[in-house]
Amino acid sequence: MTSRGTPSRFLKSVLQNGVGRYVCQLKRVSIVFSKKAQSSLGVRDFIEEGVVDYAKKNPGTVVYVSPQACNVPKIVAEYLNGNVREELVTSKTSQQISEILTKLTNQSGLDIIRLRKPFHTDSPSIQGQWHPFTNRPLLIDPKPPTASTK
Repeated sequence: MTSRGTPSRFLKSVLQNGVGRYVCQLKRVSIVFSKKAQSSLGVRDFIEEGVVDYAKKNPGTVVYVSPQACNVPKIVAEYLNGNVREELVTSKTSQQISEILTKLTNQSGLDIIRLRKPFHTDSPSIQGQWHPFTNRPLLIDPKPPTASTK
């Protein structure tokens, strides 16, 4: 925790993901819904229409569909780092559920927090950070002094 009251950290990637081959961090998705409840209508539509397309687009993610006697339908996402996220999809449409699944697929499983700086190094320079105007003169077009100031 910082003095602002919100957790923060430096920007980091998951195991240098993207340096070589990209590995999707979402490992398992469980769609929990009720067979008869009105709040699960959109989930049932998504299962009939879009769950096979989602599974074909994301072959590295296991998709479980579990009909249970529950009042609140939800999507449970499990990531490679062990984090688990639950999204409630009560009274959502099939399109909205597809967007939620896309959002969960694109996330890394790390908590969403405030970033401290856009850059970080383990060996900082004592001269300061370089930028394009470091060695430029302060005045680009200096005017010569006028002789009328006598």
